[in-house]
Amino acid sequence: MTSGATAQNAFIVTPRENDPYSYQAGFGNRFASEAIPGTLPLAQNSPKKVKYDLYTECINGTSFVAPRSQNQFTWMYRMRPSVAHNGFRRLPDNPDLEANFHPSNPRVHFSPTQLAWSPLDIPPANQKVDFVAGLKTLAGSGDPTTREGLATHVYAANMSMEKTAFCNADGDMLILPQLGRLDIQTEFGKLMVRPGELVVVQRGIKWKVALPDGHARGYVQEIFGSHYELPELGPIGANGLANPRDFESPVASFDIDQSPWAIIYKVGGQLFVCNQDHTPFDVVAWHGNYIPYKYDLDKFAAMGSILKDHADPSIYCVLTAKSKTPSAPLVDFAIISPRWDVTKNTFRPAHYHRNCATEMLGMIHGSYRARNEALVTGSFSHESGFCPHGVSYEEFKAGREAPETPQVVHADTLMIVFESCLQTTLTDFAMNRSGKLHEHDPAMWKDMKAQFLDHVSEINADLQAAGLPKLGAKL
Repeated sequence: MTSGATAQNAFIVTPRENDPYSYQAGFGNRFASEAIPGTLPLAQNSPKKVKYDLYTECINGTSFVAPRSQNQFTWMYRMRPSVAHNGFRRLPDNPDLEANFHPSNPRVHFSPTQLAWSPLDIPPANQKVDFVAGLKTLAGSGDPTTREGLATHVYAANMSMEKTAFCNADGDMLILPQLGRLDIQTEFGKLMVRPGELVVVQRGIKWKVALPDGHARGYVQEIFGSHYELPELGPIGANGLANPRDFESPVASFDIDQSPWAIIYKVGGQLFVCNQDHTPFDVVAWHGNYIPYKYDLDKFAAMGSILKDHADPSIYCVLTAKSKTPSAPLVDFAIISPRWDVTKNTFRPAHYHRNCATEMLGMIHGSYRARNEALVTGSFSHESGFCPHGVSYEEFKAGREAPETPQVVHADTLMIVFESCLQTTLTDFAMNRSGKLHEHDPAMWKDMKAQFLDHVSEINADLQAAGLPKLGAKL
């Protein structure tokens, strides 16, 4: 039995195509929601007795003494508290799921080579794989115990989670469906997440994933040390990029279910299970700001250059997470999507570069053909920090010769970008077992000759006019 929900003091986003749920709008807000009106205690968090004999439970996403502007917590009023379970037992290791990315771990590897992976196959019908079982780790840095690091996963699944929930004690998960919707039920309510949207489920929250389209594939960025936040806007001003009002959080919704359930916990990368005789989704009312949220990437208000040269890719940043090093993000999540390019006297494709950041790319839809092999929907690429990269010679030549008329670039494309200040390692699954790995062929740049040397006469004339010695005779 499921109860619907109402919300107090919030703008409600109503159901729309392929999404039957309502949401509260805003980013980082302190929301209040109750599925039965009048359930929330007034003017206190933990009364001696809660209405309907509900139990009070609090979840903290930050230290108690974190500054008020950073403090994250939510108070819940539920039918049974989370402590009402039958104990934990260890599950067998999933060899494709990794959490320790230190070089001392023999299951991870370094590579300076540009790497890419073809899309994961959807599991065949005779293999039932849910979201948790379908997670495959490709790369990461650090580990959950140090509270500094990240993991990048992909997933492919063909089965809904039934009477099973997931609780990740290691970090926050940013999930990006590429194929198939995710119907996510959390302790705080339900979210339908469609391809082209993102959802963030924070550390310690219980949730389950149903597959209304029968199968699903996508990307997951997990961060161990901090929480996602909106990037500062600086000279952009108060508005632009991802606007706070476009983020959506669930409204309270509860089930009445006293049948057996299993809760899978991820702790230090290891999986445990606890069994209980009631649903974990029995929260009748709640208030706080430690709440899952989703965002439609089509709502991103892109900024760009309107005269010459490129703006830095940070202007395409949707969410960021801080590291322990000031001005060096743990991870920036950015998107490359359709936008106008009107610059003059500018090489419009991406210039050749060597970033201090590790870059990881995925494709939600469209393709990116600036390499010897295209990045297509569901594929993934990895470029280690300071690894030189850029477009193929053919793309370079086309960019040099292209007319400077205004044009829409990246039409019908949504590419996701994870950039981190941390050096990442690659998992054994990624390097040896996935069957999807391919390396970028350096031959894509073989025609990039030193055209400078075609101008020796012109150069020597300029040097002579400046009173400088000519280039050496060996040229």
